[in-house]
Amino acid sequence: MFAFSRKGKKLGRVKVQLSDSTQGTRSPVRQPKRTNNSHGQGDNVTTGINDSDDNNQCSSIAPSLDTSNSNNNEGWKKLSTTGDKPTPRFNHAAAVIGKKMIIVGGESGNGLLDDVQVLNFENFSWTTASSRLYLSPSNLALKIPACKGHCLVPWGKKVLLIGGRTSPPSDRVSVWAFDSETESWSLMEAKGDIPVARSGHSVVRAGSALILFGGEDMKRKKLNDLHMFDLKSLTWLPLHCTGPGPSSRCNHVAALYDDKLLLVFGGTSKSKSLNDLYSLDFETMMWSRIKIRGFHPSPRSGCCGVLCGTKWYIAGGGSRKKRHAEILVYDILKLEWSVVHSSSQQSITTNKGFSLVLIQKKETEYLVAFGGLKKEASDQVEVLMMENHEVSMSRRTTLVSEKRSSSGLGSGGSFGKQNLASVIEHHGSGRKSLSESLLVDSNPGNGNVSLRKEHDDDMALKLSRNMEDERSSLPIGETCSPETTEKERNEDSIPFQETDGKTGFFPASSSIYQLYEIKMSALMRKNGILEGKLAAAEKNLSSVVKSKQEAEKRLVDTLKDMELMKEKLVLVEMAQEEANSLSNIVHSDHVRLEHDVAFLKAVLDDTQKELHSTRGVLSGERARAFQLQVEVFHLKQRLQSMENRTPTPRKPFHG
Repeated sequence: MFAFSRKGKKLGRVKVQLSDSTQGTRSPVRQPKRTNNSHGQGDNVTTGINDSDDNNQCSSIAPSLDTSNSNNNEGWKKLSTTGDKPTPRFNHAAAVIGKKMIIVGGESGNGLLDDVQVLNFENFSWTTASSRLYLSPSNLALKIPACKGHCLVPWGKKVLLIGGRTSPPSDRVSVWAFDSETESWSLMEAKGDIPVARSGHSVVRAGSALILFGGEDMKRKKLNDLHMFDLKSLTWLPLHCTGPGPSSRCNHVAALYDDKLLLVFGGTSKSKSLNDLYSLDFETMMWSRIKIRGFHPSPRSGCCGVLCGTKWYIAGGGSRKKRHAEILVYDILKLEWSVVHSSSQQSITTNKGFSLVLIQKKETEYLVAFGGLKKEASDQVEVLMMENHEVSMSRRTTLVSEKRSSSGLGSGGSFGKQNLASVIEHHGSGRKSLSESLLVDSNPGNGNVSLRKEHDDDMALKLSRNMEDERSSLPIGETCSPETTEKERNEDSIPFQETDGKTGFFPASSSIYQLYEIKMSALMRKNGILEGKLAAAEKNLSSVVKSKQEAEKRLVDTLKDMELMKEKLVLVEMAQEEANSLSNIVHSDHVRLEHDVAFLKAVLDDTQKELHSTRGVLSGERARAFQLQVEVFHLKQRLQSMENRTPTPRKPFHG
């Protein structure tokens, strides 16, 4: 269908295998070799990146790659950098802001780190950020703790540091913000149900919210809880989901597609490495496990992943016994795994605790890896160029079809029109100019007659050949019928009587003007036919232009509808944000009411206890009062009995 060369066919087959791997394939697919012979670079490879996007993309990048270990352009290339190289590290975190890659923290051979290193992709120079500190609301000087196993998420001109194993340790997850322009840290005073401190977790950003999943706490307990942090209200909220969710794990990778589908892959659960893939639909808040299709990834933890469009690239990772060097890609739309590159064991991706970021340039994607630990901690930067195969294949197909259509048009109608126009332009000045251009010398006295006759015969032969060439150069649709061709041949070939009396088909010099007139009439007739077809083509073109204008009008209407839909979407998002803020307020009020209810319950319990004791004392006092009443009654009776008793007469005393 398309005119591919052998080399082009071979590359085309390989690229189809790379983009669409056969289901059930378990062996990696080798990437085709790329050569830069057209640029004259040889072994000194230079990769160029030029894009104007400020988010996760770079501009005017031309890294100088070290190709001393390889003779072609395949595989990871060491990036030559300048400036003060950062301390070799692993278990750090990296993010891209505009034209800079920011590295925070990590672990070296001497302990945890708390520095911020910046690699500028314009001049490929390392710098150490000054990391000025703001004051917290409690007027305490802020300084990020030394950390490892944390997450770094870009947010505008800032990067957010979430969680990690810190020194000094913390019992809750903290969120720090680093401004890449002012190079200063600030602590986000979070509220709500703040998750417990953890490391080896995953954090993705969905608009103005962060989604945190899993990890392990300070007691090495694996977690599978899900939390959301609202960056506007600075509130943590636990998310409750249904369906078979992923098991407790850490050192996994996660990605968020289209702000509504969360993907979680791999990691380690206790002492077992995993290769399962789960998805969470935020519209239904339901977990589901995705079946493996295509290449079957081996269990791995500690890998890195980056999302580009519908492709999720995953590099590195492994178990305690083996590290994996291939780069996997998961197609979110096709739900299929494949291998896009098989790295060597010398690559950074075989290290433990390396970082991976993605840089895009139109049809080309660049993976940038840094650091990690093999035998020793590393400070190397490596770059891998990943070509967007689907776009390149579609563009190559379009180019081939355009070449074929243009070549067919050139061999047909366009060439015929150009040839006819050149003939008319050359011979359209009249009979006199034609005779002057063909007859070099019309005076018999300046040369013999035989030479003029040979010259006239040669010119007639050339003229007849030109007519045959013009007939053959006409398109298939414009080829004349056999009757017309024979008629034209009879008109063009006029019998004449030569000097020796024999009849022939080559004109003498006396009848050459008649031959020119016949040829001009034939050319004018062909010109009329072509003009008629040109008028029909112009009519078709006018209808096409009219349909194009109608399509443009419909496109304008569609764009207006899209703008209205965008405005409605903005209103819906604002309503959603208001609903979220109201939900946060209601949640905080609910928490406060719960605290108040608990306090009132405690007060009520204390009051009831005091009332019970008071009742006991009161009953005792009542018993004592009753006893006193009884004693009083007895005393009254005795008193009455003593009053009623008659006095005993006393005997007189006689001295």
